[in-house]
Amino acid sequence: MKLLVIRHAPAGDREAWAVAGQDDFLRPLTREGRRKMREAARGLARLVPAPEALATSPLARSVETADVVARAFDVEAAEELEALRPGSLPRELLPWLRSREGAALTAVVGHEPQLGELVSWLLAGRARPFLALKKGGACLIDLGERPGPGVAELLWLLTPAQLRRQGR
Repeated sequence: MKLLVIRHAPAGDREAWAVAGQDDFLRPLTREGRRKMREAARGLARLVPAPEALATSPLARSVETADVVARAFDVEAAEELEALRPGSLPRELLPWLRSREGAALTAVVGHEPQLGELVSWLLAGRARPFLALKKGGACLIDLGERPGPGVAELLWLLTPAQLRRQGR
């Protein structure tokens, strides 16, 4: 099984949102962030087949990003998972991944540094991140026959600009 890992697109300024007394959980994508993610999602759709399952962090900016991705692939809306919420540990996503065994491709949308920790854990068995995804960026990893720590292989890691170029 392959796993497409996508970081949410650019969202509103965290500090300005906090000063306004708004809950960070609700911080949305910017208009420019949505536009750029639509272009990047078109690039993703040219690079990989439609995911058989799509999951997202429950935070607004990830849900909005996952909605853009779902539309680009013409798949159902993403499942919201607490295991993709900021502060979650990589191993918390493992039951969901293993429940999708047999799927050719699954996709997740979330946040840094959790996504970097997840990918590093799947690749090397250590949650200390040695790579990071830019906002709107993605990577594709091969999880092998059974998802677990230290068994995956990185196939590619692309910036949002590289994805947008693929979408043109």
